[in-house]
Amino acid sequence: MLGSDELFAGIPGEGALTEEDIAVWLSDPKNHEPLDFELPFGLAKGAGQVKGVDKNPLTRAKIELGRQLYFDPRLSADMTISCASCHDPDEGFARQHQFGIGIKDQQGGRNSPVSYNRIFSDEQFWDGRAGSLEEQAVGPIANPIEMGNTHDACIECLKAIPGYKMQFDEIFGRMDIDAVGEAIASFERAVVTQPAPFDYYEALKPFENLDPADIEDDEELKARYDELTAGAKEHPMSESAKRGFELFFSDKASCSACHVGANLTDEKYHNLGVGMDAEEPDLGRHVVTEEEQHRGAFKTPTIRNVAKSAPYMHDGSQKTLEEVVEWYAKGGHPNPHLSDKIKKLDLSDQDKKDLVEFMVQGCSSGFPKINRERLPQ
Repeated sequence: MLGSDELFAGIPGEGALTEEDIAVWLSDPKNHEPLDFELPFGLAKGAGQVKGVDKNPLTRAKIELGRQLYFDPRLSADMTISCASCHDPDEGFARQHQFGIGIKDQQGGRNSPVSYNRIFSDEQFWDGRAGSLEEQAVGPIANPIEMGNTHDACIECLKAIPGYKMQFDEIFGRMDIDAVGEAIASFERAVVTQPAPFDYYEALKPFENLDPADIEDDEELKARYDELTAGAKEHPMSESAKRGFELFFSDKASCSACHVGANLTDEKYHNLGVGMDAEEPDLGRHVVTEEEQHRGAFKTPTIRNVAKSAPYMHDGSQKTLEEVVEWYAKGGHPNPHLSDKIKKLDLSDQDKKDLVEFMVQGCSSGFPKINRERLPQ
């Protein structure tokens, strides 16, 4: 199961990884077999939208190597910044400040997007400039503000670490920046969210129209009903969150016009008017495509675990989900390229509270426990 703690426990043992630890791990053929994986309940309905594993099959060895690289600051020029510096598991796989902070405390121009549930997307970054997760994974290494390194210098550094060289040689038969990207992408694809309360609530709704006697008479249906009911009891939704659920997926609030599917995002780009009142606004997707329709458009983020990754929007300008709801309620900020999906909403104060409660209580779930300390000597 993707997202299971067992996948991220790391190579058995404690302390820094020794060459002996790594050699034993690499000698097990099971660690090199492509995983026949399942997605957690809720996300599983999006199994048909999984990206990238056809070209870069998941294996335990790749995921483990990617885990090490993700948390290793030695990828950066001065060995201070890792992937986790901007995408920290303890801060919702993002950072809870407005902009990303890179090498020498340099500040980026955008809020750090979350790095979980990325298995559902090819294009990465707020503007989609990376065409794959592999491409995204190595982009920050050579970014002068983020890790401030070069790809060549990064590889030379990793080659000097015997534990890394052993793994790259065994897993990929080569040690280059593409292999680094494949390893980190494998780790990131395996990081998925656990079932949220709304998953059970949504799955139980069809049963409301069934006769209880019919459920009892169908052994398979009864087993499914009991399983979902048990899950709903373990992960309950408040009445406010339930009202928020109905609003979220209604025409009244229209949240699901963009936040749709198993991961609650269409993975597309929309102009909400955020930052468009600036003298020189960030043009987002337009910088990549040069298409007029993409001016000020940014990628739709997932709503799963959104309460754990404040602040919000591509520029981190909105500190709370209450601010986000107010932004949508007023119809965003007028500009020539405002998405036709953004309109002023007729929401009461209670409606707004219920929407926030749905996102906070109904969409929150667990992350896998990840060993972040055990790296090659």
